[in-house]
Amino acid sequence: MNTAEEEVAGLCSDLIRFETVNRGEGDALPERPAAEYVAALLDEAGAEPVIVESAPGRASVLARITGTDPSHPAFLVHGHLDVVPADPAEWSVHPFSGEVRDGCVWGRGAVDMKGSLAMTLAVVRRRLREGRRTRGDLILAFLADEECTGEFGSRHVAREHRGLFTGCTEAISESGGFSVEAGGGAAGGGAGRRIYPIATGERGTMWMRLTARGTPGHGSKPAPDNAVAEMAHAISRLASHRWPVRITPGVRALLDGLAEALGTTIDHDRLDEEARRLGGPGRLFESTIRNSANPTRLEAGYKVNVVPGTAHAQVDGRYLPGTGEEFLATVDRLLGPKITREFVNHEEAPAADPAGPTFAALAGALRAEDPGAHPVPYVMGGGTDAKSFHRIGITSFGFAPLLLTPDLDYLGMFHGVDERVPIEGLRFGTRVLDRFLDTR
Repeated sequence: MNTAEEEVAGLCSDLIRFETVNRGEGDALPERPAAEYVAALLDEAGAEPVIVESAPGRASVLARITGTDPSHPAFLVHGHLDVVPADPAEWSVHPFSGEVRDGCVWGRGAVDMKGSLAMTLAVVRRRLREGRRTRGDLILAFLADEECTGEFGSRHVAREHRGLFTGCTEAISESGGFSVEAGGGAAGGGAGRRIYPIATGERGTMWMRLTARGTPGHGSKPAPDNAVAEMAHAISRLASHRWPVRITPGVRALLDGLAEALGTTIDHDRLDEEARRLGGPGRLFESTIRNSANPTRLEAGYKVNVVPGTAHAQVDGRYLPGTGEEFLATVDRLLGPKITREFVNHEEAPAADPAGPTFAALAGALRAEDPGAHPVPYVMGGGTDAKSFHRIGITSFGFAPLLLTPDLDYLGMFHGVDERVPIEGLRFGTRVLDRFLDTR
């Protein structure tokens, strides 16, 4: 076993023990302690990292490692140091223990995405110790604040440290390269085949704050202009809306790739039913065949017998590439004229080329370590720091390679209880990542 495989699980455990919890809207524990840990590991291997802060404690680690060919394009590997909250009372182990149990590393961030950071650290450290450089410069970014808007992390770095990314047009980051095993039985097709989705895009983001205004008054009197009631009706209309299916080029490529890999046909006119039929592989497209607008927060009033003059709500909106105007027009129609909206966060939907050489290299690295691998292009339902780098001309692929056991609900691990990652999966990922970097 090589050094990267030997140390990756320990690095993952160590990173989980840093409680870099991000509750959003500036309410976060500082990433600085984790950033210092990462920087020390990179510095020990000779990478000469720097720590940059966007606000006190909101720290990111950056490094640019010189390649062997100054004329070759640089390549970026980025990931985030922060995690979402976790309630210890809901977990089988303490979420920030980094405990190793049943062949897995447990804790908040194991899959999202401190396990991936551990793989990157282990591989880069090994390559530096052995004097193996990528052809072009290798840029590393371990970032703050991905679990909110990235304003304290990727946005700050892309805006204030743009020079670091000179000559770089492509990157890899989270949410792709993991194995999904097809279920048994004739209905699903392709029983036992391992699908590896490589993210080539993601839905755009429209987080909105809604406001209803009415006439304040006593709670015992008629209130025909009640802001709370108006907001409740509007939110009900939005939540119950059935968004139409839209098959974008990225999703079509995924559907075609799945059909080929599984040896089946996928009926594009019945995609909800097809997602259920295919099981695990079907989950790869169930959230990216339509737009969505989920109400997530409500706020109004201060006393039970007072009708408030305003009511507020927040909505997590996600839209497919090319559907932004349609999405907003539908939202406005559903909300009605008495509701105003403003953006909390608005990001375009980035996309990468599934037919290009970088996708081919990512797929090749997977097949080299797993001859049974079936890589397919994949569009993410959520969002990542790829959006910030998209703004400065860097295209990101979702690629954090893991070979998983069929019983592990990997997609359910994201922001879920008892988040964990198999140690053997991490070791597999280090081998794949090392192979891929040889192509850069």
